[in-house]
Amino acid sequence: MGASEWDYYVPYQEDLNAALQQLRREVFEAGEYYWVNGADWRPEAEREPRPRTLEELWEAELVHEAGTHSILDVFLVLGPDDTPDYNTVEPVTAEEALELLGTEKLTRAHVPDFDVFPRSRWVGRCAVLHDDEGKPQEICFWGHSGD
Repeated sequence: MGASEWDYYVPYQEDLNAALQQLRREVFEAGEYYWVNGADWRPEAEREPRPRTLEELWEAELVHEAGTHSILDVFLVLGPDDTPDYNTVEPVTAEEALELLGTEKLTRAHVPDFDVFPRSRWVGRCAVLHDDEGKPQEICFWGHSGD
């Protein structure tokens, strides 16, 4: 299948990790993810219903290999001193935004240029997006995951 790119926008809140956790719950509850154990490539008799909880989802061994091709594949927003690793989200820093896009306050207009930010498969990124007056408006999460 290969990896899938994904992006999501949520209203701004200061706690980026809380925003991620809320988004993950919403995506899971809406069923907006790839469920490998219920996939069409499996014989119908072997297809399993979608899990009832995120914990059940990650108990399925194939999910660790195939992923969900969604925000569910990342678990934690890193702090300023943390090193990006598998299943984490690295926030864009003000310094990084200034160096790569010429401003510390990113807006929706900058999103098409987000490919300048270094990223790795199975490691998401996030950025606070501001309105025209420079006030935080929303958070953009993006990345690519899955196999």
